Amino acid sequence: MALALAVLAAIGLWWALPAAGGEGERSALLTPVLLVTLLLAAWSVRRVAALDGHRAYGTATAALFGLWVVYFWEVSVSLYQVPRVLLPAPSFIVQALIDRWDILAGDFVQTVLKAVLIGWALGCGLGFAVGVAIDRAPFLQRGLLPLASLTSTVPLVAVAPIAVMWFGFEWPSKAAVVVLMTFFPMLVSTLAGLQAAGRLERELMQTYAASYGRTLLDLRLPAAMPFIFGAMKVNATLALIGAIVAEFFGSPTVGLGFRISTEAAKMNMALVWGAIVVAAVTGSAAYALLVQLERRIAFWHPSVRATA
Repeated sequence: MALALAVLAAIGLWWALPAAGGEGERSALLTPVLLVTLLLAAWSVRRVAALDGHRAYGTATAALFGLWVVYFWEVSVSLYQVPRVLLPAPSFIVQALIDRWDILAGDFVQTVLKAVLIGWALGCGLGFAVGVAIDRAPFLQRGLLPLASLTSTVPLVAVAPIAVMWFGFEWPSKAAVVVLMTFFPMLVSTLAGLQAAGRLERELMQTYAASYGRTLLDLRLPAAMPFIFGAMKVNATLALIGAIVAEFFGSPTVGLGFRISTEAAKMNMALVWGAIVVAAVTGSAAYALLVQLERRIAFWHPSVRATA
């Protein structure tokens, strides 16, 4: 019932938009209708969110909320005639995505499939390996850990130009920045996860005369999986941000960061927002993929079962 009322109000408001024509008086008359539709939309989202029993209800709630956000964005921009330079309507952004999909596809390959994916894999792998090494030889914690913590304090805007000078304008310089950004979170999470195994379980492995490698594989790594996957999910977004920002400081004529900076200088904000949408969807898809992978690998862990 709530969803039906909200949809009817949204349809009525949508039909009334062309009649408003951007005129101040008519726009003011439609403002109360917009507010009522907003309240009905919020009510419908609350009613769907209150449904319990299946995971699909959570997906439906998120999808409904996203659709309402896009709708009110489109309606508000059209109703109050917001300049496209300030905020283009979603319809213009979709049109830019359709018209320039070939350019954005090349940007996606350059930024995501090369710089982000390779840098993320190298940074996470290096952080994991160093974390295991520090756990195996505790004396390394006094020397390596303070040095590793420095990687998280180096400003990105300072590292990116240096990486361009060292590795050139192509994707390796952006991958180097991503490695630097993703290394320390994985290192800290790996160390915390390896300490998560219970004391009784570790003492039991010792009574069986299990080696460090056997204890690591059979006990400590499984217990560390939620920590490791948490770092991988955080690093997925950090890697995307790092690669895009690094492209601002030197890039060939391709890449999401390059596209955003050049098109913003031309005031082509529809394409700028199109590149932002590609980056946002990529980050969300990567996060969702890692969540599903975590549920399959660490399905037995209480933290994973609680969210299943």
